[in-house]
Amino acid sequence: MENKESLFLDVKITKRLKNFELNMDFRAGGGCLGILGPSGCGKSMTLRSIAGIITPDEGRIALTDGEEERVLFDSWRRRNVRPQARRVGYLFQNYALFPNMTVEENIGAGIKGRNKKKVVERMLERFRLAGLEKRYPLQLSGGQQQRVALARIMAYEPDVILLDEPFSAMDTHLREKLRLELQEILKEYGGVSILVTHDRDEAYQLCRNMVLMDQGRAMAAGNTRELFHNPITCKAARFTGCKNISRIERTGERKLRALDWGGLELTTEIPIGDEITAVGIRAHDFEPLSQEAARGWEEKEEGNLIPVRSPSVSEMPFEWYVTLNNGLWWKTEKSIHAHSAEDVIPPWLRIPPSALILLTGEPE
Repeated sequence: MENKESLFLDVKITKRLKNFELNMDFRAGGGCLGILGPSGCGKSMTLRSIAGIITPDEGRIALTDGEEERVLFDSWRRRNVRPQARRVGYLFQNYALFPNMTVEENIGAGIKGRNKKKVVERMLERFRLAGLEKRYPLQLSGGQQQRVALARIMAYEPDVILLDEPFSAMDTHLREKLRLELQEILKEYGGVSILVTHDRDEAYQLCRNMVLMDQGRAMAAGNTRELFHNPITCKAARFTGCKNISRIERTGERKLRALDWGGLELTTEIPIGDEITAVGIRAHDFEPLSQEAARGWEEKEEGNLIPVRSPSVSEMPFEWYVTLNNGLWWKTEKSIHAHSAEDVIPPWLRIPPSALILLTGEPE
């Protein structure tokens, strides 16, 4: 498909739902946009609004390509383009393949014109489905079904593809392989793509930009890696996987006391603003230190030493989960063959000032 770097999708909609009001305002384009949030927060409802499956109460949805604009929905101008005319491809969680149609029939469903056969052949080749043309969906693996569904969508050459939890029905061992396949497809795709997920690993791997969503609203938005590095709010930090969050008392320009970690005193890399209410530490960011190595940091302001005394240790296949007496949680790698943490647990941990995440809002 022709690359459309200038193509953008603008969404600004509201819709009253049972438990809250969906209120979304974002722009997608230039790489896959991820919408990350818990189940029931309105992620899929946002996609259905873009696809035209449901109608928002109010708002506007439009595609812009340079100076050209194509309005898909505008409540004020009473415009609501029917789903079949929006050029929006929707990959449902269950793929929605026609069970009584073969692979080639599913891909060609809805395609009209003399080029239909050539388009289907091209999609079979592109999505590595050659040899499966005469099979029915129940005769395919989950990964093959997903490729058929994507081939059917791409046969239309849509301006937008919407991916609604595409790996939710997959076994764990299949997900990574299929993520890599989808990553390559999205690289080749020239239009706007939006991935809805509750899995932060999926969002991080596949999406250049991300919207963190809760209760129908965007809590934060921006470059995916930047949001993980600096989530800004306590809730956003939780969504991106930070489990260590404590309220703070500011004791200096770059010094704080972590109230929920036994009053642990820490030095930050940057000044602590008046808006900062909490500090976060990701479980992988601790540095294990020997007694001798710890002595080298004792007199340094940026030492941030944490004693390890009788921690609680849980064994996972490839990691140790270590909970300190003050409630801090540390995660460290292990071999599948190792079953004793005796030589793994150090007398001290250290957290570099650059690894401290300064946050606003209230910890949960």
